[in-house]
Amino acid sequence: MGELIRLAMSNFTLTFFVLGVVAALIAMALKPGGFALDNVAEELLAYFILFTVAIAYFYNFVVHVFFGDVAASFIGWANSPFQAEVGYASLGFAAVGLLAFKGNCMVRLAAILGPALFQWGAAIGHIRNIAETGNMAPGNAGVMLYSDILLPVIGFALLWFKRSTDGSGIPGGAGKAYG
Repeated sequence: MGELIRLAMSNFTLTFFVLGVVAALIAMALKPGGFALDNVAEELLAYFILFTVAIAYFYNFVVHVFFGDVAASFIGWANSPFQAEVGYASLGFAAVGLLAFKGNCMVRLAAILGPALFQWGAAIGHIRNIAETGNMAPGNAGVMLYSDILLPVIGFALLWFKRSTDGSGIPGGAGKAYG
C-alpha cells in the first residue's frame, strides 16, 4: 500500500487529473440532466481546474516549500532557494484555481493560462536538461514531462468545450460569461 501511495504522489499531476475526471463523473451523475452535453462540459472543466490546478498546485507548494530537498532530488537537481520560489508561485496558481472552480470564463481562463505558461516553460527546461545532462530522474522526465506538455492542452480544450456549449450555438460563445 505504501508503494502505491508513493507512486501516486510522485506522479501527482496524473493522479490529480484522474481524480478530477472521477469527481466530474460523480458530479454529472448526481446533477439534474445527468450526462447532458452542457453538464459534461461544465463538470469536466470545473473539476479539471479544482484537481489539476488548485489541489495539484497546492500539493506542489507544500512539497517545494516544506520538502525542498525531496523535490530537488526527485527532479534530479541540487536544492536551492528556487525551490521556495516555485512553491510560492504554485500557491498563487492554487489560489486562482480555487477561485475558478465555479468561477466565470475569465477567471477560468486565468486559472489555465498561468499554469500553462509555467508548465510549458518547465517542459522546455526539462527537455534541455535531459539533452545536456541525460537527467532522466522521474521529476525531470516521464509523467512529469508529459503532463507539463499535455495538461495545458487539455485545459484549453475543456475551456473551449465549455464555451462551445454555452447555449449560443457559436463555438466560443457570443462573449457570454458563464457562471
